[in-house]
Amino acid sequence: MLGILAGGTSWKKFHPERNAPVSEEAVGLSDSLSNTLSADNIPLSSSDSLTEKTSLPSEGIDGFVMLSEAVPDALQEIRYYTSFNFVGTRIDGYEEPVALLTKEAAAALKEVSDDVMRQGYRLKIYDAYRPVMAVQHFRRWAADPTDTLMKAYFYPNLPKSALFRLGYISSHSKHSRGSTVDLTLVDKATGMEVDMGGTFDLLDPQSNSLRREGITEQQFQNRMVLRNAMVRHGFRPVSSEWWHFTLLNEPYPNTYFNFPVKSL
Repeated sequence: MLGILAGGTSWKKFHPERNAPVSEEAVGLSDSLSNTLSADNIPLSSSDSLTEKTSLPSEGIDGFVMLSEAVPDALQEIRYYTSFNFVGTRIDGYEEPVALLTKEAAAALKEVSDDVMRQGYRLKIYDAYRPVMAVQHFRRWAADPTDTLMKAYFYPNLPKSALFRLGYISSHSKHSRGSTVDLTLVDKATGMEVDMGGTFDLLDPQSNSLRREGITEQQFQNRMVLRNAMVRHGFRPVSSEWWHFTLLNEPYPNTYFNFPVKSL
C-alpha cells in the first residue's frame, strides 16, 4: 500500500481515523481526483436568494439530526475533521467527527441505507452538512498557490490555479443547506470500500459519475449501484462527483447555515 507523501511524510499522519478497511487503490497516489467542491459549490447567480444563518433553523434543534442516530447502519469517516483531505489540515467548523443532516434528508438516507443493506452493502459517509466557515476555509486555501501539500492524492492531474476556474472550488456549497451528502459503499462481507475507480474528493474528470473512460466496467457498475439507490429515494446526483447527492425536496433551498459540526 502506498503510504508516503512527497517528502517522506507518513500517510497515517493525514489519515488518523478510519472505521473500515479500504483497498490499496482507495489510498494510492495513482488515484485520480474529482470535485468535492465542483458542482457541489456552483456560484449563486444574482437572482439567487442567499440567507446565511449562524444558528440552527427557527424550529430549533429538531431541524437537523445526527446521522449516527438517524441512519445507525451507516459508517462515518468525516474527512474534513481530519487532515486527510485536499487541504491537508482539519477544516474550520468541524469540531467533532460527526455527520449532520436535515431531518428530511436523513429520513430519505435511512431508506437508501435499508436498500443497499439488502444488496449486501453499507453506506459510508464522508461529509454531510458543511458550515459556511468551512467553505471560506477552502477559498482561502485556493488563494494560496504555494500550498500544494496534498496535490499527489487529490488533484494530481490539475494545477491548483485551475481549481477555482474549473468550478472545483466556489463561493457557496449545497452542503451548507444541510441536505447534501458525500458517501460511498462498503461491502458488508469484507468490510472494504467498494472500488469506485477513484477516491472521494478526487478533483479530476475521472470522478464524473457517468464516465466510463479510464475505469473498468465493474467500477462503473459499482457507481451505478450507489447512484441508483440514491435516486430511488429522492436524491439528485451531480455528474461531476460520483459520491455527491442532494435531496430533491430540500427544506432550506436558499439558506446557508454556519453553525459548527458537532454533536446535537
